[in-house]
Amino acid sequence: MFDALARLADRRARRIGLFAIAFFVLAGVLGGSVAERLDPYGADDPATESVQARQALQDAGFRGPGAIVVIRDAPVATAAGRARVGAISRQIRGMRDVKSVTGYLDTRSPAFVSHDKSATYITVALTPTDDKLWQQTGAAIAARFADRPGVVVGGPAVAQEQVNKQVEKDLQRAEMLAFPLLLLLSLLFFRSLVAALLPLMIGALAIAGTFLILRIASELGSISVFALNLTTALGLGLAIDYSLFVASRYREEIAKDGPGPAAMRRVMATAGRTVFFSSLTVAAALASLLVFPQRFLYSMGLGGSLVALFAGLISLTVLPAVLTLLGARVNALAPRFLRRRAAADTRPDEQGFWYRLSRFVMRRPVGVATASAVLLIAMGIPFLGIKFDTVDPGILPEEASARQAYDMVSEDFPPHRGTPIWLAVEGGGPKAAAEVRERVRDTGGIAEVAPPQRLRGDVSVIQAISANPFASEASQSTVKRVRQIETPGGGRVQVGGATADFIDFQGSLARHAPIALAIVIVATLTILFLMTGSVVLPIKALIMNILGLSAVFGLLVLIFQDGRLEGLLGYTSSGALEQTMPILLFAVAFGLATDYAVFLLSRIKEARDNGASDSECVAIGLERTGRIVTAAALLFAVAMGAFATSQILFVKQNGVGVALAVLIDASIIRALLVPSLMELLGKWNWWAPAPLRRLHDRFGISEAGALEPAAEPAADRA
Repeated sequence: MFDALARLADRRARRIGLFAIAFFVLAGVLGGSVAERLDPYGADDPATESVQARQALQDAGFRGPGAIVVIRDAPVATAAGRARVGAISRQIRGMRDVKSVTGYLDTRSPAFVSHDKSATYITVALTPTDDKLWQQTGAAIAARFADRPGVVVGGPAVAQEQVNKQVEKDLQRAEMLAFPLLLLLSLLFFRSLVAALLPLMIGALAIAGTFLILRIASELGSISVFALNLTTALGLGLAIDYSLFVASRYREEIAKDGPGPAAMRRVMATAGRTVFFSSLTVAAALASLLVFPQRFLYSMGLGGSLVALFAGLISLTVLPAVLTLLGARVNALAPRFLRRRAAADTRPDEQGFWYRLSRFVMRRPVGVATASAVLLIAMGIPFLGIKFDTVDPGILPEEASARQAYDMVSEDFPPHRGTPIWLAVEGGGPKAAAEVRERVRDTGGIAEVAPPQRLRGDVSVIQAISANPFASEASQSTVKRVRQIETPGGGRVQVGGATADFIDFQGSLARHAPIALAIVIVATLTILFLMTGSVVLPIKALIMNILGLSAVFGLLVLIFQDGRLEGLLGYTSSGALEQTMPILLFAVAFGLATDYAVFLLSRIKEARDNGASDSECVAIGLERTGRIVTAAALLFAVAMGAFATSQILFVKQNGVGVALAVLIDASIIRALLVPSLMELLGKWNWWAPAPLRRLHDRFGISEAGALEPAAEPAADRA
């Protein structure tokens, strides 16, 4: 297969280049508006009680508040204040797709009056149940009062629409920040301007392809808008990694015998093979997220796995074609100081920095391995105290109206009204609903219970207000007690609301996480075994990946949960991490760590197959990949770290987390822990039982050595 790809790049280079340009334009046109077509965060598991309760109420005609309109300087105790509130209420009732408007004038409830009596708010139930129409209706209300002094519009529908726009803005800003820095770093690492443009070219193609992939996926199902950030950065980072690896190997090969079909065949048989299985590794790790029913997670899994495969595809087709067209000109436009650096890169392996470092480490394997492991474990200790929160309008920047409305309702009005407990009572008639209300009222932790509201189909809804914040342990205990209430008269009670959503979300994550974990572990062990023929190296890589991830999680707790670096990163700590972050980071960071392991182990295996000793092959492999893996990690960290500028807090957490993961893996693990453990185990690194050894001999995918040159040159070489 790889020989065929080399021949394709050699004989059809121009056509592939023209096709790539046409694809880039088409993908940009079709996928440019993808952000407008993606759906909100999405934390629902249809199998959970809270989602079923919401659906039952929705089917019976109930609509919860979709928008909240806060009116300042409108004391409802005065006639002028009531008149102002009444005028705004009438305007909202006259708008399209507004089902109902509820406020102080309708209920006379003090819950709608601020502590200082100067403000009130109105809740607006919206008719649409489709996410996009729901958001559009909320956005229309916000636009209607955008210029009205003293009126702030928020609520779930408005918040979700504003989050979509903020994600798009963050993406544009991250790209503007990342591309210039990536160009400078690429120039330093690639040693020439022409070569430095290659990863950005492939990265731009990967981003355009990402947009098109997400656009197509959005037509086939519901995709979360937050997938846009991860998949774009992942596509850019992987395209840069793979282009760096392939282009570096190509320059290494043409330095020996010059450009030509033989050089490209050797590149594809070695670096190309590694990139292919590396992309499979990352795709398999991210595909583990597909087992989760939550839109946010399966969107990340779908988009991430497809983008990893796409980045590998263009790196094995478009990039070889471009390199074939360039030939020796890949080294053109190199400043003098970089030409000297490039010449130094061609020195024998035994004279390089990474070779000397590996030898230094392998002379002290016990001390280095122990110190490295202790350091990683120490960094991971704060993870034991992790706390979780969920997504709410507080993730928006302070200038967003939904964030302002959320803060005002939370701070200036009677507490916890914006996060009620909803009970769907089916069957038993009004008597059963009234009895359920009394039992809920007697439950500890309940501040207030509204009378039952009769809906269609013998369904009633009861609203209860918790005495504690919705995500607190106290509120969770309250909801669990409410769920234990026996249903009178043969009816059925289902409990939903913000606290129930939080409980059920965590329960769903706990149920599906072992399956995702098993997929990642099995895929990692299988691919590394087929790559190396060893059962020891995959298990060791698994342990090192876990150590690296624990360190990343510990640092995230210190930075975001404990509020360190708030000024530097521009955020306000919520005292917890978003609850999907460990799962998402596990899939992404684990895949990338295995990706770098494949890069390193492939060169170690190649050196060993060519006759190097067990110690020497490690030093040679580290020398040949140390600079490349470090450069790839830095470039990837820039691509992902650019999202640390995001105004959405958990997007910032994700960007920082992935950047830390690749930097820790490329430094502590690859430079110190890998060579020290390889030295300690010696020949046992390559051990496998006889049946598995025979299996690898038949189906193994380790890199081949140099191939014989092709007989004929390309027909249409530039």
